[in-house]
Amino acid sequence: MRITVTVDGTQYTDDVEPRLLLVHYLRDRLGKVGTVVGCDTSNCGACTVLFDDRSVKSCSVLAVQTDGHSVTTVEGLAEDGNLHPVQEAFREKHALQCGFCTPGMIMATIDLLSENSDPNDEDVRHGLEGNLCRCTGYQNIVAAARDAAQRLRENPAATEEAAR
Repeated sequence: MRITVTVDGTQYTDDVEPRLLLVHYLRDRLGKVGTVVGCDTSNCGACTVLFDDRSVKSCSVLAVQTDGHSVTTVEGLAEDGNLHPVQEAFREKHALQCGFCTPGMIMATIDLLSENSDPNDEDVRHGLEGNLCRCTGYQNIVAAARDAAQRLRENPAATEEAAR
């Protein structure tokens, strides 16, 4: 099947097999290796991307489903060499250890903050519950999400960028 999809602001037209998973299309065809293959069963969330600005686990979406839509990967967040506010908060709050889950956590956090601009700890934990981390204990991830929320509230321009 032929699909046309916008990934990180660039439009691609490709022939894909109907059973090709989005995660493999992003990594193998487009070289978007920041989208991590974790469990391949939609349990871990490491492969989370934004599909029309909503977080999805790309191992549970077929590439053909993205035809006519937009996908944002972790590589598409930084602009002009500046990290996205959520990326910056994760870096500054040390919200990673091995880093394997980090791209998915960041993408899920962006979606969470688009729905709730001032989450408490419980809101963050609930919003990220489909993304697993085996290293950190989550406390720094929660702190990073709350810090990112504050950054986005204080900088309306960053909020607009985060929504795209």
